Amino acid sequence: MAAQLIDGNKIAADIKADVSRRVSALKARGISPGLAAIIVGDNAASISYVSGKAADCAEVGIFSETFHLPESSTHDEVLALIARLNADNRFHAILPQLPMPRQIDEREVIDAMLARKDADGLHPVNLGRLLRGELDGAIPCTPNGVLELLRRTGIDPAGKHVVVVGRSTLVGRPLAVLLSNKANGANATVTICHTGTPDIARFTRDAEIVVLAAGHVNTLTADMCKPGVVIIDVGVNRVDAPSRPSGYRLVGDAAMDVREVASWVTPYTGGVGPMTRAMLLVNTVRAAEKVAG
Repeated sequence: MAAQLIDGNKIAADIKADVSRRVSALKARGISPGLAAIIVGDNAASISYVSGKAADCAEVGIFSETFHLPESSTHDEVLALIARLNADNRFHAILPQLPMPRQIDEREVIDAMLARKDADGLHPVNLGRLLRGELDGAIPCTPNGVLELLRRTGIDPAGKHVVVVGRSTLVGRPLAVLLSNKANGANATVTICHTGTPDIARFTRDAEIVVLAAGHVNTLTADMCKPGVVIIDVGVNRVDAPSRPSGYRLVGDAAMDVREVASWVTPYTGGVGPMTRAMLLVNTVRAAEKVAG
């Protein structure tokens, strides 16, 4: 069996085309959706990610601005910027790019945003609404992107056993809630595994769908999988590659041999990543639509 690759780039492009139509409809009513991104420090990955998100915004017609604060910025200075952006009607969504320097309390930064301007769906109000099954607000981007990958590939989680490997607030926990909701594209039986799970393979061998968000190379190998399993790999890991100019390459959490037993897998690049960025655009345009009424 050779697994089919799930084309996240293609699905993300379809979503962006829909967002573009929604943005045009808002602009026809005099409303220009806006996203404010915040970077504190000079983390190269953060700068690259935000630059990509700014390009995505430009592609679909969303106004965006990046606020780049120095590494030495204090916690109070970041909170003051959040307060200004909360009051700035040009911006319907705010994205504090994580991680931030150690002197910044990231949780307080997220809590300080207006819940309706939370671009990543990580504000406690939005997470609480998610737990209640209310899906009309900001939903964490990567979990929502995973659901869209499944839905648009024709993979229905209903009645299936889904194992989520990872328990972060960013991915694992909200994804487990979304998948277990009594709703179309969900209704799964979900098991969460993590670093405290003694034998992850005991659970993954019973799963029809496995979502990996552990951040560790070779978390899942072929011998840990049921034939025909669907594998969604959220992990991004650097491994040494001396022959490459960069000296490294990016791989996911799943070993390559899982493709010998799986029916569908996401590739290391062009899988979940483009979907995360696309769902940020969805959250931004949805926030603007709520203001428009």
